[in-house]
Amino acid sequence: MDKVAADPAVKAGSEQLLSGAAADVMLSVFAADAASYAVKLPKLPQQGERNIMVTSALPYVNNVPHLGNIIGCVLSADCYARYCRSRGYNMIFICGTDEYGTATETKALEEGLSCAEICDKYHAVHRAVYEWFGCSFDKFGRTPTRAQTEICQSLFHDLHQAGNISEQTMEQLYSEAAGKFLADRFVYGTCPKCGYEDARGDQCDKCGGLMNPTELINPRCKLTGTVPVIRSTRHLFLDLPKLSDRLQEYIDRTSQLGGWSANCVQVTSAWMRDGLKQRCITRDLKWGIPVPLEGYRDKVFYVWFDAPVGYISITANYTDQWKEWWLNPDTVELVQFMGKDNVPFHTVIFPASLIGSGRPWTMMKNISVTEYLNYEGGKFSKSRGTGVFGTDAVETGIPVEVWRYYLLANRPEAQDTDFKWSDLQARNNNELLKNLGNFVNRALVFVVKFFDGKVPTPTDKGSEAVAELGQSVAAKVQEYIAAMEKMKLRDGIRIAMAVSAEGNKFITETEPFKVVKTDKDHAATLVAAGIGIVRLLAALVAPYMPTLTTKILDQLQLPPSAAMLTDDLAAAAANLQTLVPAGHAIGTPAPLITEIKDDVIEALRARFGGSQAADAAAAASSSAAGGKKAGKPAAAGGKAAGGKAA
Repeated sequence: MDKVAADPAVKAGSEQLLSGAAADVMLSVFAADAASYAVKLPKLPQQGERNIMVTSALPYVNNVPHLGNIIGCVLSADCYARYCRSRGYNMIFICGTDEYGTATETKALEEGLSCAEICDKYHAVHRAVYEWFGCSFDKFGRTPTRAQTEICQSLFHDLHQAGNISEQTMEQLYSEAAGKFLADRFVYGTCPKCGYEDARGDQCDKCGGLMNPTELINPRCKLTGTVPVIRSTRHLFLDLPKLSDRLQEYIDRTSQLGGWSANCVQVTSAWMRDGLKQRCITRDLKWGIPVPLEGYRDKVFYVWFDAPVGYISITANYTDQWKEWWLNPDTVELVQFMGKDNVPFHTVIFPASLIGSGRPWTMMKNISVTEYLNYEGGKFSKSRGTGVFGTDAVETGIPVEVWRYYLLANRPEAQDTDFKWSDLQARNNNELLKNLGNFVNRALVFVVKFFDGKVPTPTDKGSEAVAELGQSVAAKVQEYIAAMEKMKLRDGIRIAMAVSAEGNKFITETEPFKVVKTDKDHAATLVAAGIGIVRLLAALVAPYMPTLTTKILDQLQLPPSAAMLTDDLAAAAANLQTLVPAGHAIGTPAPLITEIKDDVIEALRARFGGSQAADAAAAASSSAAGGKKAGKPAAAGGKAAGGKAA
């Protein structure tokens, strides 16, 4: 090779190739290839940067996710993750399907499939739904992997060696008809806390209370319908009382630093106040992670012991250097999204497991918890055809940006919210169409109509009105950033729409369409400021409606980087007329949003109404009779985010 390189002809040819214009072309190609390669590499924490790991609660694979599941964890986390990227933070977004446990075995029996087959089926459904909703995971994985088994068993070994695992004999329900001990969800009966007659063996869907199957009143076997008997069996327990003091210290410190939501603090405080009890972490099942301890090898870990480990194992399947994210508490911020009925597992049980292992795990700092999303005053029910599920949303013909906007603007952050078709229609027609879409279209049309499609050069004329507008908008941008940093997603989109409203008001008051007839220089300043707001709006709505931002940028003829909400862009918001360079040629303006007509809404309401009227009547009757039959609305989250449907 050295001889070839030294050949005079080869040497001369190389020098000619690497000089002048040819060299510039080659170097640009190399640079583009290097950049493309770098993008595909897994991201790792970087010194001197803000490193954020965002997780969405892992949706369970025994169902199709409904709107409550989608907004409760996955979509909310995606919105925040997109915001973090737009700010230039070094971050990864991790999610996947939670696949072990009783619920999988139950669903497999219902559909006549193996557990692996049922997981493959619903994992594909979940993945397709989230892809359609535009969720931008760095890794969307699943829990039945070698990494999950290794990390979960390693965590158990650490806890066991540290003396934080105890062995106990416990009373458990046994089905003589089925010839097996019954796991939590193979048992149902009356809740001892609220009297709900269809409570599961691990948690009541009405009051949310956790329990052991033996505490149920009038328990029945879900497999056979027979009454189970109580027998003794040995299990392993996580010694939560022993870890209580260290856990409380973590909760006190982190809830203040991370600004945990009020509903999260309330649930966690109740658990700690009532006193922690030893928690059983093993089950008599086959579908799960085997317990690596002699005498217990015929058992598997309880799904709520292994499920949160999925965050770690999915990261391990994203990069073999996963420990740089998960064993790096001084450098990495862990931000988690979930429904409220998952709070104790993420603020008590999982942190206690990590603390008890003795390793320097990256612990959750910030947490965003949603309440419940109802459907037209009732609850979602796939079996009764009530409510919109992920696969349904795809088929409605309503664009994804409208769904994302409605769900995020109506996100149940502090109290339960209700999905209503009339509300979705009103928000689309009044907020997206008449406010945002109208402003963007007007601002762009002015450039095409009055300035030959090129952004005009601003002048001193009109600068006073533009400066006043810039001060107001710049203040709103800072409010937006403050809200998003605190994961107040509803406030974020409200502020973004307020910026759009400011733009509409500015056009109405300054009337550039009239001013241009008498003073084109004055109109130039007004129109340039309007285009600046359009670019700014593209950045502000990007976490919520990325497809809409793409459409706006196409019409502006600006690259995706123009929608990055950098510090420079935020600071420049005070000088709106400078945000898009003078002389820049824009594209062809076109409507961004389509009106949703009354007949479309009525048809959709009828299509997804199911037996909602019957459900409402039954709920009212139950309430009059003392409330024993009333069910809880669907939680806004996944299984690891607590989603439930009738």
